[in-house]
Amino acid sequence: MDGSTTTPLEHRSAQLIDQFGRHKHKLRISLTDRCNFRCSYCMPDRPEWLARKDILSFEELLTFCEMMVSLGIRHIRLTGGEPLMRQGVVNFIDALNRLKPHGLERISMTSNAFYLNKYALALKEAGLDDLNISLDSIHADTFMNMTKRPIAPVLEGIAAAQQANLPIKLNCVLVAGQNDHEVLELTQWAYQQKIALRFIEYMPLDQPKHWQRQKVITEDNIVQTLNPHFQIQKQARQHDPATIYLLNDQYTLGIISTISKPFCQSCNRLRITAMGELFT
Repeated sequence: MDGSTTTPLEHRSAQLIDQFGRHKHKLRISLTDRCNFRCSYCMPDRPEWLARKDILSFEELLTFCEMMVSLGIRHIRLTGGEPLMRQGVVNFIDALNRLKPHGLERISMTSNAFYLNKYALALKEAGLDDLNISLDSIHADTFMNMTKRPIAPVLEGIAAAQQANLPIKLNCVLVAGQNDHEVLELTQWAYQQKIALRFIEYMPLDQPKHWQRQKVITEDNIVQTLNPHFQIQKQARQHDPATIYLLNDQYTLGIISTISKPFCQSCNRLRITAMGELFT
C-alpha cells in the first residue's frame, strides 16, 4: 500500500458482486481449524487438524485483505476454530488496523473466550472493535456437557473484555434436550449484565450426519418462551444474520434462524478458510 487514503466506502460501489447480485461488504477469515472445545453440535468425533504448512500465513492473509478492502470489503471478522489458539493474532489485528484509512471500518472476532482473560486488553489496544463470545449456558454442568470444558475461564474472559472496554455479544446455540430450558434464564442474565445476546438455531456444521431436525429450537419457539416476561418488538430485517428484537424498549436480542427462516438472499459476506478456500 502506498499510504494514500481512498474514497470512504459509503460513497463507493462494492466491486464484489456475486451471481445473485449480492454486494459483498464483509469478510470472515478462519485463522485456524483448531479448537480447544469439543462442542457436540460442531466438532467431529475425531477431528483431524490441518498441518501448519497448509494454513495461510499472516503475511498471505494481510495481502489478501488489502486486495479485498480495495474491492469494497468494510468489515473483517476473525474466526476459527478458536482464533486465540493461533500465535500472532494480536499483531495481525494491529496490521489490519492500518487498513482503516483505506476503507476498512470494523475488525471483529468470534471466540469461545477461554483465553480471553490473557488477551483482552492487547486485542483492544491492537484495534479490535468488537467480539462475539460463544456462551451456550451459564450453568457449569450444562456448559461442561456441551463443550467438555469448564465455564470459569470463559466468565473470566467476559469480565476481562468488559474491563478493557471491548464491546461484546454473546452467541448461544440452542439444542433441544441440552440447553433449551435455559432460554429465559440466559436472556435475563445477559439483560442484567447489559450484554447483547444472540440465539442461534442448531444447524448441521461439521457434524451433518449427527444433526437432527427435531433438536432445533426455532426463532418462534424462543419468542414464545420470552413473550410472557418481556415487552418484545420485532425490528426491521437488515443485512445482519440475526433478526433483532427489542426487549422492554432498551435491550436488543438477536435470533439467527438459519433453519426455520433462511436469509441467504440478503447475505453480504465472503468466507475464507484457514487453507485459503473462498466461499460466497
